[in-house]
Amino acid sequence: MAKRIGIEVSLAIADAAKLADVDVVAAYPITPQTHIVEHLAELVANGELDAQYIPVESEHSAMSACLGASAVGARTFTATAGQGLELMHEVLYVASSMRLPVVMTVVNRALSAPLSVWGDHSDVMAVRDTGWIQIFVENGQEAIDNVLCAFRIAEDEKVLLPVMVHLDGFHLSHMIEPIYMPEQSEVDQFIPPYKYPLPLNPDKPVTMGAFAPPIIYSETKMAQEINLRASKKVILQCWSEFGSRFKRHYSPVESYHSEDAKVLLLTMGSFSETAMTTIDRMRKEGREVGLIKLRLWRPFPFKEIRQAVKDAEVLIVLDRALSFGGPGGPVCSEIKAALYNEDKKPKVVSFVGGLGGRDITADGFEEIINRGIEISQTGSEQEFEMFGVRE
Repeated sequence: MAKRIGIEVSLAIADAAKLADVDVVAAYPITPQTHIVEHLAELVANGELDAQYIPVESEHSAMSACLGASAVGARTFTATAGQGLELMHEVLYVASSMRLPVVMTVVNRALSAPLSVWGDHSDVMAVRDTGWIQIFVENGQEAIDNVLCAFRIAEDEKVLLPVMVHLDGFHLSHMIEPIYMPEQSEVDQFIPPYKYPLPLNPDKPVTMGAFAPPIIYSETKMAQEINLRASKKVILQCWSEFGSRFKRHYSPVESYHSEDAKVLLLTMGSFSETAMTTIDRMRKEGREVGLIKLRLWRPFPFKEIRQAVKDAEVLIVLDRALSFGGPGGPVCSEIKAALYNEDKKPKVVSFVGGLGGRDITADGFEEIINRGIEISQTGSEQEFEMFGVRE
């Protein structure tokens, strides 16, 4: 039976990778992710985890080592953040294109300049089109659960794609939270033994990721797109079985007091829990407001988003990243695109906030909601509004 313990979320993530019985960890330290791979190094050194730990000279090398390990059939894990994720950028495309089921936790961090070690979503938005399955979590329990699910999803022979699990730097990674850690026997029943169907074999040499002339490149990319979209079915099945086994349930889009709400706020990550406090307070005042939490970022849950907002009049989207020179936030852009051809849709209002680790309080979310309602009624000369900028 699972035990409830108080533990730093980063350390718990490392323990989750241990429960998944990873074979290879290749990693480079970077704030605020370092505690994850640091603890994994301790587990390997102490003999608590039978795995190869590869210390490398950069994040680019870390992901490159993960490719090789995964290609020979090893269950492979890494973690990174911010600039480290961007240094990996080139290699991320290779992992997804070559169908290598690497699992990576990304402790989201703002990108410089100016230098910042605090969290926002600028790093994840820079890699949104790399072909990885991407999942957002709100708290430590969700992080542990979805790391375990990530191995189950990535290694399914109908998927064979890498998975990123995103958690907010410092707001979540360095928090000590009460977490139910499952027993090893429970995890062993949930995650089947890994057998990669196409491992590299020196006795049967093959070429992977070879040169592709224009006559076949488009077809390979279309096949990759079809496979990523098809992975959603396996993701839903995995979350369903996880819920049956562990009684904690996940879905691509999660609603909070949204059934009768005329005004909806959409958030991602740990700020969603603060927003829930705001929604509770406003509903006690008789306000018809609700919350939509976007968990599955890739493949994008078009159907679930459309269903969740179809009865709302106003949808206020909070982005924690800025698309410079564009329409504001990348999440809002995709929400607008998803709803563009719908006959019945809410007025969509874009806010950007919480950059570089700046907090948004419960009062702040109420300000965003009230201002969003005002913009929906009177319009605005701006494509988006930046919340909390000092004049």
